[in-house]
Amino acid sequence: MSEKEMIKISVEEFSRLQDYMQLVDKGAEAYAVMKKRYLDLKVILTSSGINLTDIDRLKE
Repeated sequence: MSEKEMIKISVEEFSRLQDYMQLVDKGAEAYAVMKKRYLDLKVILTSSGINLTDIDRLKE
């Protein structure tokens, strides 16, 4: 998989995950699990040079 493909998949997953997180109560166990992946994806995207300012809707 090329770097561009990995970035594309990560951006899509990041967006999808944020949609799911907005549907779940922040105190729910599911939210905590999703937040862990959310933070992982933020690290991956940031280290790939992606500016999250416009795509990070949760700002956590």
